[in-house]
Amino acid sequence: MPRYAIVEAPSALGHVPEHLGVERAPGVLLGAGLADGLAARRAGRVEAAGYSAGRDSETQIMNPQAIRDYSTLLADAVTAVLGEGEFPVVLGGDCSILLGTMLALRRRGRYGLLHIDGDADYYQPEVNPLNGAASASDLAFATGRGPDVLTDIEGLRPLVRAEDVVVFASRDAADRERRGCQPLPAGMLVVDRDQVRRLGADAAAREAVGYLTRDEGPEDGFWIHLDADVLDQTIMQAVDDPRPDGLAWDELVTVLSIAVRSGRAVGLQVAIYNPDIDAGGANGRGLAATVREALAPSADT
Repeated sequence: MPRYAIVEAPSALGHVPEHLGVERAPGVLLGAGLADGLAARRAGRVEAAGYSAGRDSETQIMNPQAIRDYSTLLADAVTAVLGEGEFPVVLGGDCSILLGTMLALRRRGRYGLLHIDGDADYYQPEVNPLNGAASASDLAFATGRGPDVLTDIEGLRPLVRAEDVVVFASRDAADRERRGCQPLPAGMLVVDRDQVRRLGADAAAREAVGYLTRDEGPEDGFWIHLDADVLDQTIMQAVDDPRPDGLAWDELVTVLSIAVRSGRAVGLQVAIYNPDIDAGGANGRGLAATVREALAPSADT
């Protein structure tokens, strides 16, 4: 079992005001037992500052400089964990934390990304459906598409190559087309929700991991991004856009377990769960239990 270290990343810099609350997720998920039994070290908390609800006139993105600054701080924290030979478990926060985690990896070499998310998060600023919130564009920014302030951090653009990304279990293709989202790059592997359903979670996850560990792929390993909105709305309403046809708890355990036990995953982040809209806390408890089960040595692969 990897040696886990928890990094709390309570940033809502990439979210619109009506969806604030994600910044409380790290504490709530830990309180719900996410790290229980994992012998995980608490590696610190990276606070976010500078939130503004306004859209930057130059980039059309909310809080671009604050997100850039936060990404550097989060990258430093993740870099320190990796330097100890540990497996970071980063608890957000909104999806813009991806820029900080991938920056940490880009400093070290060439890594891939398993992007487990109900959305591809690839909107260009001018058609961003969330009033310029970076959480709708984080994957685009990480792959170098967007304003320099968020795509060329530390001169390391792109933070991850498009051909080193798997977009997994997304179900937003129709929305992206309707809103005029830029197309996903041809080299990016997409295993959408329909494909996961057709193949089964086990086979779909093995296809994704196989792609990320191919001979000509990222030689240093891959990161796992988990957005809670990949889950079906019957079990996860505590996200800004709950929808039907998402993953079930057991499917997510399978996918995460296969990825972690590939021996090539180097870390995991969890984003978008919002405890402020989780009446009774059932969604958070389910998410915490699912991540814990996937990371625990007894998880079924």
